[in-house]
Amino acid sequence: MSADAVVKLPVIAFLGAGSMSGAILSGLLRPGVEAEGIRATNRSAAKAAALAALPGVTSASTDEDASANRRAVAGAKVVVVGVKPAMVPGLLREIADALEPGTVVVSVAAGVTVATYESLLPDTVSVIRTMPNTPAVVGRAVTGVSPGTRSSDDDLALAVALFETVGDVLLVPESQLDALSTISGSGPAYVFYLIEQLTATAIDKGFTPEQAATMVQGTFRGASELLADAGEEPAELRRRVTSPKGTTERAVAVLEEASLKQTFDRATDAALARARELAAGA
Repeated sequence: MSADAVVKLPVIAFLGAGSMSGAILSGLLRPGVEAEGIRATNRSAAKAAALAALPGVTSASTDEDASANRRAVAGAKVVVVGVKPAMVPGLLREIADALEPGTVVVSVAAGVTVATYESLLPDTVSVIRTMPNTPAVVGRAVTGVSPGTRSSDDDLALAVALFETVGDVLLVPESQLDALSTISGSGPAYVFYLIEQLTATAIDKGFTPEQAATMVQGTFRGASELLADAGEEPAELRRRVTSPKGTTERAVAVLEEASLKQTFDRATDAALARARELAAGA
């Protein structure tokens, strides 16, 4: 999102404003974003109260008010469904007749297909399926966005504008969305795992946990920013660090012997298989 641009959005309701929906909601509170209204529901009264304390947010607990979801979607142009995948069908049945014609329902639930949404919602409602990731909390998300069979170009543009408040957006067909989730959706966990393991290695070499954290986290942050600023391919930047017959070359050779590419292939294939299990209700 351009620093000078003002993004104007209609009334948006977040149903199940947990960590991911909460991160997206936080993007609407950034300077340069103007939403006509922000509504949120959460089962927990304490979490609902915390959301209600945010500027411009109206929030309610479904534990305290059984009609909270229906009241939240009444008159909303965009409804973001952020409950757990197994809870989605029940929620859709609950709100279906409370949605106004022309509402855009946006899914952030892993594994739940557009077909499932469209089968449970009126024909007058469009569906957009998305897959954000947790760096949305700091405005650095990568979100995959896939249109449904009833969504218009304007509906899609509205969803893109919403997710651009928290980072980058990739438009992909739904057939690719689960695969995208294994890269960018799960990707932060892979990065954190690498940081965790390299930090443990630094500690084993005699550094304190604080020193190890400074070295490893600073290196990951610096390398990421260098990659973003340099306009070069990562392979080229790696080569510049890897002097012929030097220490880094020896270390990289060991990493290559570990077949990291094949390991990532297997890891993402496992994640994709689980996404398909979720879609099947397993």
